[in-house]
Amino acid sequence: MFAYYFRLALRSFRRNKVLTALMVIAIALGIGASMTTLTVFHVLSGDPIPQKSDRLFAVQVDPRPMLGYQAGEEPEDQMTRFDAEALLREKHAQRQAVMTGGGVTVESDKASLRPFDTDARYTSTDFFPMFDTPFLYGRAWPTSDDEGRARVVVISRTLNQKLFDGADSVGKPLRMDGHVFTVVGVLDEWSPNPHFYDLETGRYGGTEDVYLPFATAMDLKLGRNGNMNCWGNSNGDEIGVNAPCTWLQYWVELPSPADAATYRAYLDNYSAQQKAAGRFQRPANVRLRNVMEWLDYKQVVPSDVRLQLWLAMGFLLVCLINTVGLLLAKFLRRSGEIGVRRALGASRGQIFLQSLVEAGTVGLAGGVLGLGLALVGLYAVRQQPVEYAKLATLDGQMLLLTFGLTLVASLLAGFLPALRAMQVAPAIQLKSQ
Repeated sequence: MFAYYFRLALRSFRRNKVLTALMVIAIALGIGASMTTLTVFHVLSGDPIPQKSDRLFAVQVDPRPMLGYQAGEEPEDQMTRFDAEALLREKHAQRQAVMTGGGVTVESDKASLRPFDTDARYTSTDFFPMFDTPFLYGRAWPTSDDEGRARVVVISRTLNQKLFDGADSVGKPLRMDGHVFTVVGVLDEWSPNPHFYDLETGRYGGTEDVYLPFATAMDLKLGRNGNMNCWGNSNGDEIGVNAPCTWLQYWVELPSPADAATYRAYLDNYSAQQKAAGRFQRPANVRLRNVMEWLDYKQVVPSDVRLQLWLAMGFLLVCLINTVGLLLAKFLRRSGEIGVRRALGASRGQIFLQSLVEAGTVGLAGGVLGLGLALVGLYAVRQQPVEYAKLATLDGQMLLLTFGLTLVASLLAGFLPALRAMQVAPAIQLKSQ
């Protein structure tokens, strides 16, 4: 039955080529615009670590003075070195990691390779199991290397290919900023987006090429990057242990809601202890946000992308309304044909179903064309000078959504015209012939 209705739809298209083309173009424009913006929104708002995003938490405490205090305001997004190192020593979470972004100059033994700068991450060893980083060779450094300020390093697969031609480089020396480190691990491809664990050094794009112990980086005074907020005199040493500056990210892994509640209570107690010691002045003000809550709090999805999504959906609605009008005009012009079919025994349900199949066929054609327009739109997005541009690609999930949205949109557009067509009275149409 559906095959028969499909053949009737194709025959109808050949009889009304201009009207059919207008409907296909209307749906294609709506689908193309909406899927371009929806794909960008999907990429930017996705869960970067879905297997455990509800177990990873960004930690916030408030070490600022009473000057400018307002009850209920958010604490600092980052942490001071004193607080981060204190929490790291006390180890009240299943896993915990302190970190900041940095930059180093790599010196290669290859005569053809001149020294070059690359991004680094200064962190603690729990960083790797916390964030499920895959290893191609080797492993993370042990906790003793954090405490002993060892000169060890984990490098990315990209850097390993550049320096060691992709071979197993574990145990080999690597010279950076005039210091020699030993490679203990090589990461496999790993690029979570958004860059959730440190949104201060960039929200989208690739990960760092070099990872080394935080304490080692502090001892060697390696260069750092990212935002910093100071509220007192640091005596020229903003990254010192006692400097009144927040510049570090601190993440913990907590297996259950009960563990999260216990850790939050621990942070309240820690804040109270620091206030009693004279370091904190404000009332205890802590936050413990999981990955998706953190991304929402930091408003990772740009406001212009949200606006574009709403505008595109509004444009799709306008296109559907135009398609409804065109389908209604088309079906009403065929009232005589529909009346004859009713007189020959076709039920109202069959007329309704035939009309929906025709609308769905129009939508399918519009969806194919709309997919092409969406690919063009995403290509245009990738040419824009924004950090998320290269992520704007159509994956399998969005491809299925494109055709699903097309089918739903075309059936919704065809519902009212099909309902009107099934109500054609055969007697009146036969009398008018």
